[in-house]
Amino acid sequence: MSEELDDRGVMKMLLVVVGTLVGFFILIIIIAQMVTNSADSNKGVDKMVEAATIKRIKPFGEVNIGSAPVVVAGAVDGKGTYGASCAACHATGAAGSPKFGDKSGWKNRIAQGMDTLFDHAINGFKGMPAKGGNASLSDEAVEAAVEYMVKGSK
Repeated sequence: MSEELDDRGVMKMLLVVVGTLVGFFILIIIIAQMVTNSADSNKGVDKMVEAATIKRIKPFGEVNIGSAPVVVAGAVDGKGTYGASCAACHATGAAGSPKFGDKSGWKNRIAQGMDTLFDHAINGFKGMPAKGGNASLSDEAVEAAVEYMVKGSK
Protein backbone atom coordinates (compact mmCIF):
# COMPACT_ATOMS: atom_id res chain seq x y z
CA MET A 1 0.00 0.00 0.00
CA SER A 2 2.84 2.43 0.67
CA GLU A 3 4.18 1.75 -2.80
CA GLU A 4 0.83 2.84 -4.29
CA LEU A 5 0.98 6.09 -2.28
CA ASP A 6 4.51 6.73 -3.47
CA ASP A 7 3.46 6.08 -7.09
CA ARG A 8 0.49 8.45 -6.72
CA GLY A 9 2.74 11.13 -5.24
CA VAL A 10 5.18 10.77 -8.13
CA MET A 11 2.32 10.95 -10.65
CA LYS A 12 0.92 14.07 -8.98
CA MET A 13 4.34 15.68 -8.96
CA LEU A 14 4.87 14.73 -12.65
CA LEU A 15 1.47 16.19 -13.62
CA VAL A 16 2.26 19.41 -11.74
CA VAL A 17 5.63 19.76 -13.50
CA VAL A 18 4.17 18.99 -16.96
CA GLY A 19 1.23 21.34 -16.34
CA THR A 20 3.60 24.10 -15.22
CA LEU A 21 5.77 23.63 -18.33
CA VAL A 22 2.73 23.69 -20.66
CA GLY A 23 1.45 26.85 -18.95
CA PHE A 24 4.88 28.48 -19.23
CA PHE A 25 5.07 27.51 -22.93
CA ILE A 26 1.63 29.05 -23.61
CA LEU A 27 2.68 32.23 -21.76
CA ILE A 28 5.82 32.52 -23.93
CA ILE A 29 3.72 32.13 -27.11
CA ILE A 30 1.33 34.88 -25.97
CA ILE A 31 4.22 37.24 -25.16
CA ALA A 32 5.87 36.52 -28.53
CA GLN A 33 2.61 37.30 -30.34
CA MET A 34 2.29 40.59 -28.49
CA VAL A 35 5.87 41.59 -29.32
CA THR A 36 5.61 40.73 -33.04
CA ASN A 37 2.28 42.53 -33.37
CA SER A 38 3.74 45.69 -31.86
CA ALA A 39 6.70 45.48 -34.28
CA ASP A 40 4.19 45.51 -37.15
CA SER A 41 2.92 48.91 -36.06
CA ASN A 42 3.97 50.60 -39.34
CA LYS A 43 0.85 49.37 -41.12
CA GLY A 44 -0.49 52.94 -41.09
CA VAL A 45 2.29 54.38 -43.29
CA ASP A 46 1.17 57.44 -45.21
CA LYS A 47 0.89 56.52 -48.91
CA MET A 48 2.03 59.98 -50.04
CA VAL A 49 5.20 59.74 -47.94
CA GLU A 50 5.88 56.26 -49.28
CA ALA A 51 5.36 57.40 -52.90
CA ALA A 52 7.65 60.41 -52.40
CA THR A 53 10.34 58.21 -50.89
CA ILE A 54 10.18 55.76 -53.79
CA LYS A 55 10.38 58.63 -56.29
CA ARG A 56 13.36 60.13 -54.45
CA ILE A 57 15.40 56.89 -54.47
CA LYS A 58 14.48 55.93 -58.03
CA PRO A 59 17.57 55.36 -60.21
CA PHE A 60 18.74 58.10 -62.59
CA GLY A 61 18.70 55.80 -65.62
CA GLU A 62 18.58 52.21 -66.70
CA VAL A 63 21.38 49.96 -67.87
CA ASN A 64 20.89 48.44 -71.31
CA ILE A 65 23.01 45.31 -71.60
CA GLY A 66 23.14 44.82 -75.34
CA SER A 67 26.26 44.68 -77.47
CA ALA A 68 27.81 47.34 -75.24
CA PRO A 69 26.57 48.64 -71.90
CA VAL A 70 24.98 52.05 -72.32
CA VAL A 71 23.17 54.13 -69.73
CA VAL A 72 19.84 55.27 -71.10
CA ALA A 73 18.54 58.23 -69.18
CA GLY A 74 14.95 59.44 -69.30
CA ALA A 75 15.81 63.06 -68.64
CA VAL A 76 19.49 63.80 -69.22
CA ASP A 77 20.98 65.80 -66.37
CA GLY A 78 24.11 67.70 -67.40
CA LYS A 79 24.91 68.78 -63.85
CA GLY A 80 24.50 65.22 -62.55
CA THR A 81 26.66 63.77 -65.32
CA TYR A 82 29.29 66.44 -64.67
CA GLY A 83 29.29 65.62 -60.95
CA ALA A 84 29.47 61.87 -61.49
CA SER A 85 31.95 61.65 -64.36
CA CYS A 86 33.55 64.98 -65.28
CA ALA A 87 34.24 66.78 -62.00
CA ALA A 88 37.15 64.51 -61.09
CA CYS A 89 39.26 66.31 -63.70
CA HIS A 90 37.37 69.50 -64.53
CA ALA A 91 36.96 70.59 -60.90
CA THR A 92 40.69 70.21 -60.20
CA GLY A 93 42.29 70.91 -63.58
CA ALA A 94 43.86 67.46 -63.66
CA ALA A 95 45.94 66.63 -66.77
CA GLY A 96 45.50 70.17 -68.09
CA SER A 97 41.73 70.01 -68.33
CA PRO A 98 39.97 73.38 -68.12
CA LYS A 99 38.44 73.95 -64.71
CA PHE A 100 34.70 74.45 -64.43
CA GLY A 101 33.98 78.19 -64.27
CA ASP A 102 37.44 79.22 -65.57
CA LYS A 103 36.48 81.67 -68.33
CA SER A 104 40.00 82.05 -69.70
CA GLY A 105 40.54 78.28 -69.80
CA TRP A 106 37.33 77.72 -71.75
CA LYS A 107 37.41 80.79 -74.04
CA ASN A 108 39.42 79.24 -76.92
CA ARG A 109 37.62 75.91 -76.59
CA ILE A 110 34.19 77.53 -76.75
CA ALA A 111 35.32 79.49 -79.81
CA GLN A 112 35.79 76.15 -81.66
CA GLY A 113 32.06 75.57 -81.48
CA MET A 114 29.79 73.18 -79.63
CA ASP A 115 30.05 70.45 -82.30
CA THR A 116 33.82 70.29 -81.82
CA LEU A 117 33.45 70.23 -78.03
CA PHE A 118 30.88 67.44 -78.28
CA ASP A 119 33.16 65.46 -80.60
CA HIS A 120 36.16 65.83 -78.29
CA ALA A 121 34.13 64.89 -75.22
CA ILE A 122 32.49 61.86 -76.83
CA ASN A 123 35.52 60.51 -78.74
CA GLY A 124 38.36 61.78 -76.58
CA PHE A 125 40.99 64.40 -77.38
CA LYS A 126 44.67 64.98 -76.44
CA GLY A 127 44.76 62.77 -73.37
CA MET A 128 41.11 63.13 -72.42
CA PRO A 129 39.53 59.68 -72.59
CA ALA A 130 36.35 59.19 -74.61
CA LYS A 131 33.29 60.13 -72.55
CA GLY A 132 35.59 61.15 -69.73
CA GLY A 133 36.49 57.52 -69.15
CA ASN A 134 32.89 56.45 -68.49
CA ALA A 135 32.00 54.37 -71.55
CA SER A 136 28.52 53.66 -70.18
CA LEU A 137 27.44 57.29 -70.71
CA SER A 138 25.16 57.99 -73.63
CA ASP A 139 26.22 60.64 -76.15
CA GLU A 140 23.29 62.77 -74.97
CA ALA A 141 24.51 62.64 -71.36
CA VAL A 142 28.01 63.70 -72.42
CA GLU A 143 26.61 66.54 -74.55
CA ALA A 144 24.45 67.71 -71.63
CA ALA A 145 27.51 67.73 -69.36
CA VAL A 146 29.49 69.74 -71.94
CA GLU A 147 26.63 72.25 -72.23
CA TYR A 148 26.52 72.53 -68.42
CA MET A 149 30.27 73.18 -68.24
CA VAL A 150 30.17 75.72 -71.09
CA LYS A 151 27.26 77.63 -69.52
CA GLY A 152 29.10 77.70 -66.20
CA SER A 153 32.31 78.92 -67.82
CA LYS A 154 31.11 81.78 -70.04
